[in-house]
Amino acid sequence: MLIALISDIHSNWEALQAVWDYIKDADVILCMGDLVGYGASPNEVVDFIRREMEKRKLLCVRGNHDNAIAFGAEWGFNPYARQAVRWHQHVMTVENLEFLRKLPVRQIFTDEAGRSYLLIHGSPRAPLDEYLFPWLPDSEFRAVLSYVKQEDLLVGHTHVPMLKEIGNRRIINPGGVGQPRDGDWRASYALINTEKDPPENVEFHRVEYDVQEAARKILEAGLPRFLAERLYDGY
Repeated sequence: MLIALISDIHSNWEALQAVWDYIKDADVILCMGDLVGYGASPNEVVDFIRREMEKRKLLCVRGNHDNAIAFGAEWGFNPYARQAVRWHQHVMTVENLEFLRKLPVRQIFTDEAGRSYLLIHGSPRAPLDEYLFPWLPDSEFRAVLSYVKQEDLLVGHTHVPMLKEIGNRRIINPGGVGQPRDGDWRASYALINTEKDPPENVEFHRVEYDVQEAARKILEAGLPRFLAERLYDGY
């Protein structure tokens, strides 16, 4: 079984389409949230994900930007993110906003071998907001896993790819599709091949996309220039 992991698309239609070409044949696609925010193509992204969820095995949870845009919960956001939230609320369709409101905060998936996965955007302790960065001590990851019954915890939010092994359990972040923050501008995703043994069955991949077009749309929409420029730097 081939499981594709994606997260943090952030209204970047060009990045999503580039990644999709590589994951569309996976048996299941698991998305750890933040379909929207920052970028300039929220309706295109949400329309696409909605259609794919209707016709195939695709699970998705709600991220903090999805939540902020859907419910107006923008406290704690920096000025750039806050401006993008308000722009999204203005341009998104009623149907797409309602779709974001209905996304669950947690999802559970079990593969054909019986291994179970918990999908969450941030962490079990703060589903929308906690950042699990790769450089945290193992003691912190053990504490996080104490809240989880499943073997694997799948997260997003940091936009940084990560695989942490704690005993026979793992915490996996596929990185950001639409706004990577690890110094590599290319869209990020991960694959789990259940025919291989953990941890060797997790592979991280990067895909080039039309970053100039994604940045152009941000500027054309009147969103902060910083949100366009950061795409080139992967930060």
